[in-house]
Amino acid sequence: MAEMNADLKTHLESGLTTVAHAWAIVRKDGVTLGFTDHDRPLSFEGITFRADTGLSAVALAQSTGLSVDNTEALGALSDLSIREDEIEQGRFDDAEVRAWLVNWQDVSQRWLQFRGTIGELRRADGGFQAELRGLTEALNRPLGRVYQKPCTAVLGDNGCGFDLKTPGYRIELPVESQSGSRLFSWAGFDAFSAGWFARGRLEILDGPAAGLWGMIKHDRFENGTRIIELWEPVRGALSAGTMIRLTAGCDKRSETCRVKFSNLANFQGFPDVPGEDWILAVPKSTGSNTGGSRR
Repeated sequence: MAEMNADLKTHLESGLTTVAHAWAIVRKDGVTLGFTDHDRPLSFEGITFRADTGLSAVALAQSTGLSVDNTEALGALSDLSIREDEIEQGRFDDAEVRAWLVNWQDVSQRWLQFRGTIGELRRADGGFQAELRGLTEALNRPLGRVYQKPCTAVLGDNGCGFDLKTPGYRIELPVESQSGSRLFSWAGFDAFSAGWFARGRLEILDGPAAGLWGMIKHDRFENGTRIIELWEPVRGALSAGTMIRLTAGCDKRSETCRVKFSNLANFQGFPDVPGEDWILAVPKSTGSNTGGSRR
């Protein structure tokens, strides 16, 4: 990956080595974890690499060109390092991973062997197995515009350009009642019209589930009570009083972009693209094919 440290290279060529492996995992929420297969903790780059985690990695496969560098990390689940509930909550999804070969007698002699992200992560029998994807993984993703009637932007991203902090499009409030971390209800919460938050986000702001969020499936009123239903349950403990944030949703239609968000200038769809019936149309023997409206 990186050029090997000259002192480490000399140490390896000596024939009598004192080297170990060290891994650092940086999650999307900023939590940094360090692991090593040495029998004592190591510290460098502001990270303490713990030795009692049981983490190890299989051989690293690297190649030239655009092939994906890949390896796997194996380890034991524990409350002090990687917990099963945090895996279930997606805390380690796309986390950054760095792996070094380091001289444990002099940690300044180290070589960064791998840098990438966590891909598929599986757990079983008190342990876990994580697929590690190299930096070239991003080069294999298809890019480019899609010509379709609905908007291709994500509400609030650079393509959309809408500021979600605009008053009237988000609200923070405590959970009043919830069922299964999926159905949320409030009495008297009628400041927004029904459906305003459909296809939007519900984010958890405090408590054990802080940082988790879910996509809103339905936003409706039933007997004066507002019901917010998520597509999937939030995978964390929730209780009455937990602060959440609701953000308005968008159904990707040009009319919604114009009326609800006043943002039609940034609409990223093609509402006037002809449908499949027009594309498959053939000449006809009666009437005239003038190119006019087919309605």
